[in-house]
Amino acid sequence: MAGRRVNVNVGVLGHIDSGKTALARALSTTASTAAFDKQPQSRERGITLDLGFSCFVVPLPGAEPGTGDTQLQVTLVDCPGHASLIRTIIGGAQIIDLMMLVIDVTKGMQTQSAECLVIGQIACQKLVVVLNKIDLLAEGKRQAAIDRMTKKMQKTLENTKFRGAPIIPVAAKPGGPEAPDTEAPQGISELIELLKSQISIPARDPSGPFLMSVDHCFSIKGQGTVMTGTILSGAISLGDSVEIPALKVVKKVKSMQMFHTPVTSAMQGDRLGICVTQFDPKLLERGLVCAPESLHTIHAALISVEKIPYFRGPLQTKAKFHITVGHETVMGRTLFFSPAPANFDLEPTLDSFDLSREYLFQEQYLCKDSMPTGTEGGTEVDRKAGHAPGGQCPRQQWALLEFEKPVTCPRLCLVIGSRLDADIHTNTCRLAFHGVLLQGLEDKNYTESFLPSLRVYKLKHKHGLVERVMDDYSVIGRSLFKKETNIQLFVGLKVQLSTGEQGIIDSAFGQSGKFKIHIPGGLSPESKKILTPTLKKRNRAGRGETAKPEESAERPEPMQPVTLSLSFKRYVFDTQKRMVQTP
Repeated sequence: MAGRRVNVNVGVLGHIDSGKTALARALSTTASTAAFDKQPQSRERGITLDLGFSCFVVPLPGAEPGTGDTQLQVTLVDCPGHASLIRTIIGGAQIIDLMMLVIDVTKGMQTQSAECLVIGQIACQKLVVVLNKIDLLAEGKRQAAIDRMTKKMQKTLENTKFRGAPIIPVAAKPGGPEAPDTEAPQGISELIELLKSQISIPARDPSGPFLMSVDHCFSIKGQGTVMTGTILSGAISLGDSVEIPALKVVKKVKSMQMFHTPVTSAMQGDRLGICVTQFDPKLLERGLVCAPESLHTIHAALISVEKIPYFRGPLQTKAKFHITVGHETVMGRTLFFSPAPANFDLEPTLDSFDLSREYLFQEQYLCKDSMPTGTEGGTEVDRKAGHAPGGQCPRQQWALLEFEKPVTCPRLCLVIGSRLDADIHTNTCRLAFHGVLLQGLEDKNYTESFLPSLRVYKLKHKHGLVERVMDDYSVIGRSLFKKETNIQLFVGLKVQLSTGEQGIIDSAFGQSGKFKIHIPGGLSPESKKILTPTLKKRNRAGRGETAKPEESAERPEPMQPVTLSLSFKRYVFDTQKRMVQTP
């Protein structure tokens, strides 16, 4: 092999029975150990159950003579199209540089085609749409039908990041899967030329710790166990040691191959088979292999999060989702939070999480369609739902994910949240959100060791009334607390009177939830005037007049009610449940 092959990964995604495997077969010249539905169940059912890998090699476009890079190896990642296998599709999408969305030209966009398009928008930068099975169109009307479907697809892509992506018609397997191979595929050479023009040679970096996403594992008698996958970062050479975190073992690399060609080294982006000393391949169907001690197992994570717009319904705090990280999918519980309202416009930070800042708890992820629509400015609705007043959306939001079982993954990896238990026959998007893993929590007791340092707060607002005045510097309040509330916990907190004065809760008053408020600056003459009826009533009764029973039982209110408001923060993870007021 003259010169080094530059490898790029092209995903083949689409709805079940759109002809993805046939297309990969038609394109490929070298089939890998995992290619073309080798699994017995796949052959029986006629559908792809797992990721299949194959490749073809073409001259490297624009290669400089003498640089050593003379060939472009296009690795095709054939993803299953069946809805129940979406975990596998997500895992495959994370290792591809360009996506081919395969559409059955006789059917157009279908449910899984749409989900694949959503995954592509999250995980890929470039798209080529392949209209397959054009041989099934009547010859006289074929071009008109292709043109109609091309326009439909252009409209579908209009509101995505793939607007204007190329669309090409092919017949990967004329006559269908059972037809003899005598009839040549149509449009394949044109597709290869299109792929060559669309593929950007990605910048590959051999530095950094070695990390490989493993998608197949099998043993070879007398040689060892082979793990095949795609190198996500770093480089590897013969004789290096690698760790299999899921099994907590370190193994030595005995040999390596790229599509049956022995190699002595490989780097980021390469598709590789590594043979190590024997272990049971059933223990590692999928997962990660890495440089020893470079990866950590986490029980929870902080992620930067974005809702997938096609997902119907809100993203609720405390809701459970299927969380996919690499090839692992586990159940996880969410807690959403945003910047403090004053920081809603801050530039997003996608490579770190700042523990020194304060964050606002949200009952659900904030987006335009979840904003309250109250006619009163939305303030009370906002407060209850955790929204910022005015229906403004923050530029960045986060989530705490708590996993039901630990996962092993690198920092800054892609995270996708789904509702994979939704009915696969309904025409709805099951992908709910995606994000970047900013910080993993390794300690099993993270609720005690880490969460108290995460300053996520709820804004609490309580409202009550001034019942009467005691003197120029004291009033009695009511309706702020329930009868059983321990008012002692609130002593020292500031309250605001609707007349403008600020007071401090001084003590409980009686046993019915009333309390005494000290007004440091004293009541203003205007406030006293508003509260005068109460004063007069007390004075009359105090001058020896006998108050009527109903008057003594129920004191008259001021001419207009004077309201009290109490606002404070309570930090969600504060074990002491303290109430904090800003100075």
